[in-house]
Amino acid sequence: MKFTENLQKLLPFGYLFLVVLGIIKESVFYHLIGINILKYSNIMDILISPIADLTSHLIVLFGFIIFFSVLSLTIFILSKNHKKEWVRKIVGSKKSLTEFTEDEVKSYFGKIFIVMFAIGLLSFFLGIGIGNGRKVSEKISNNHLKYDHKLTFNTNETKEVYLIGSNSTNYFYVEKGNKNVKISPVGAIKTIELTNNKN
Repeated sequence: MKFTENLQKLLPFGYLFLVVLGIIKESVFYHLIGINILKYSNIMDILISPIADLTSHLIVLFGFIIFFSVLSLTIFILSKNHKKEWVRKIVGSKKSLTEFTEDEVKSYFGKIFIVMFAIGLLSFFLGIGIGNGRKVSEKISNNHLKYDHKLTFNTNETKEVYLIGSNSTNYFYVEKGNKNVKISPVGAIKTIELTNNKN
């Protein structure tokens, strides 16, 4: 019961942490291609960014699940063997863990889990932001983009583009034959066609 109560208290802070990580990831990614994304985002984009990031690609979702599972299993094994000297050395405890009660063991390793999970998530999101941002930036500079979308505007003008990303209010893209990043409001776009759709 106590564990459930503690979990309920931590969930809002956990989601807030995810929101902050989503903001950091998006800011880093778009900064590397010359856009201050916060100027072109609203509160809903920020609130759903963690879920959008985790479900954007299956490999990202699977990576997150594997990381969570491995970390949970590791902490479980350490807590079950907390009386052993090698565990004390791994967790860096200066005092022996042999005298800990069951509640103290749960609390101690629970804190370790939270810290390691937070560090892992920070590295995860930051790595995605930096890696993808540099990759797109280099492709733009070297003109190695695949223009796999066609945007049709309300004026019926059609442009072949590389779609960098989008949110609830804007599309961010690079037009074929032009290295400049362009931003168009969602309301200005009539249709989006994926030209290299693989069946």
